[in-house]
Amino acid sequence: MKKLIIASLGMMLAMNVNAAKKPKTNALQFNPESGVKASLTMPNGKVVNYTAYNKLYFVTNVEDSTYQYMNIFVPEGANEQTPIFLRTYVGGYMASQAGDPQAQDASGRALAEGYVLVIPGSRGRTSTVKKGKKTVYTGRAPKALLDLKAAIRYLRHFDNLIPGNTEKIITDGTSAGGAMSSLMGATGNNPAYEPLLKAMGAADGRDDVFASVCYCPITDLDHADMAYEWLYGNTDSRKSLAASKQTLIKELAAQFPSYINSLGLKKTDGTLLNADNYLDYIKQIIIRSAQDAKDAGADIPDSIGFTFSSEAAFQAPINGGVGMARPAGMGGGMPPMMMGGRKRVGEYITDLDMNKYLNYVVSTQALKGVPAFDSYNVDGAAASGENGEFGNEHGSDVNFTTWAAAKTGSTLSDEVKENVRLLNPMYFIGDAATSVAPHWYIRHGARDRDTAFPIAINMATKLQNAGKDVNFKLPWNRPHSGDYALNELFSWIAKIVK
Repeated sequence: MKKLIIASLGMMLAMNVNAAKKPKTNALQFNPESGVKASLTMPNGKVVNYTAYNKLYFVTNVEDSTYQYMNIFVPEGANEQTPIFLRTYVGGYMASQAGDPQAQDASGRALAEGYVLVIPGSRGRTSTVKKGKKTVYTGRAPKALLDLKAAIRYLRHFDNLIPGNTEKIITDGTSAGGAMSSLMGATGNNPAYEPLLKAMGAADGRDDVFASVCYCPITDLDHADMAYEWLYGNTDSRKSLAASKQTLIKELAAQFPSYINSLGLKKTDGTLLNADNYLDYIKQIIIRSAQDAKDAGADIPDSIGFTFSSEAAFQAPINGGVGMARPAGMGGGMPPMMMGGRKRVGEYITDLDMNKYLNYVVSTQALKGVPAFDSYNVDGAAASGENGEFGNEHGSDVNFTTWAAAKTGSTLSDEVKENVRLLNPMYFIGDAATSVAPHWYIRHGARDRDTAFPIAINMATKLQNAGKDVNFKLPWNRPHSGDYALNELFSWIAKIVK
């Protein structure tokens, strides 16, 4: 009997050891006692003390442990009513690893303002894992968005344990990260994502957010090529290209008017926005942006197309704006205008030659190739990052527009078509099955050529037409960049969270 008892005890100990080696993975976990105290020194010398909760896996079926977790940073004094600022560092539709708060961008500023900061990781078009001898690409569309949605659901799943108000989640991102921020805001709770999230082991529940901050969002990819050539196709640099490229430019540009007309967008005065008045719509936004900058002391030269008159009646800015330089010590401020010109105090901008202006934009940075986005095998062009984004787990590059696919003698699969739809916020704004964020802060630089102005303008206008609170500007002389004019951003956030 004694030997039997000893044997039984040994078996129990072995079982406990095995259990320790193989922790359960069928439940999400958060330990409120696991926080680590830390601090961040801001550029102005302010020290922000916070508690960090690191490496929180937000799905139970973790495919890529390098990226599928989040970090949460809770500043001193935060409670269950404190707004949550979610900063994604996605760029180029590539993978983004969860990191720490940065003093010189919106993550550190959010902590300094007293908000709970969340930095989720997410898979991307270049992320891979080894499965046996095979290399598997883990982050092709729409996996990055699914990871970010899972992170939001994780926050709500542990709402009673994690400080912060999950009804006041504000997302922020730049470029492809701006696209992800717009998607988090535009696709909340849409059932199309539900089976994909369930397969990942995301928490059941909601994934809508309160507000989205979108800097230069690279989105609406299935219409980005036509918008690009419609806007830039007549610039001098495009006219100097080979005849085969000229043909592509004309074909793409010709598609854009039908797309604009199909959207049924309206200006703030209720006037229908269409192909006939769209260029003037852009022009007025840029004029207002330059006027705001001029009123703030910027030197606006007439050599890039502006017309001035001291007798013109002043029109209050509607959509235009200026990205103010950051305080001393904070990088990424608005670059100075390098062209010549005299300062005209008291004068107003009355007109803009768009051809001159677009050539100025192009002079600051060369345009992308033709096509700019869906370039894979079109007229011999190499694949773009977006072609990889819509590829499969084997690492393929694919076309994602019907036009480009036809040029290469192929057609789009149903899977690619659906992935393109799932990665475009324009399809979900106004959808009754979707909880679209009520508040939006959208910025696209007035000389940002990474995507055409209409991409951000269309999204902002569609949101406005849907009754959302939209703070939209094309900040003057701003290139492709994000997390600038932080005083302006956080003043807006403070207003909406009250």
